[in-house]
Amino acid sequence: MPRPMKWRKVCCLPESNRFGPLDLNAGDQNQVKMTVDEYETIRLIDLEGFTQEECAKKMNVARTTVQGIYIEARKKLAESLVNGKVLQIEGGEYRLCDGLGNGCGQGCYKRRRRMGCSDKEEGEN
Repeated sequence: MPRPMKWRKVCCLPESNRFGPLDLNAGDQNQVKMTVDEYETIRLIDLEGFTQEECAKKMNVARTTVQGIYIEARKKLAESLVNGKVLQIEGGEYRLCDGLGNGCGQGCYKRRRRMGCSDKEEGEN
């Protein structure tokens, strides 16, 4: 019997979930689908500057799981950029955090927005 899927903790859904060429007909062949948990690894590692180990703790999964998610996410970003495809962010195995604690600190976008902090203000504290 396989192990049950462990839900990945995600801070928040992206404000925009569709990116790509403005003049492209976004049929299935011109589209790359990225899951919300893949988006979260890109946000935490590439934007917030967390290590894979720190990202794993935030998402409540193993570092090796984050490594696999991150590799897939970067492939999808590259495919979208290099081949001019629309990037659609949706779905995945995740649960949203409440932004009230339980590891929601530095890097929690939902917590930052609730507190009324900008990115710059958060970094100064």
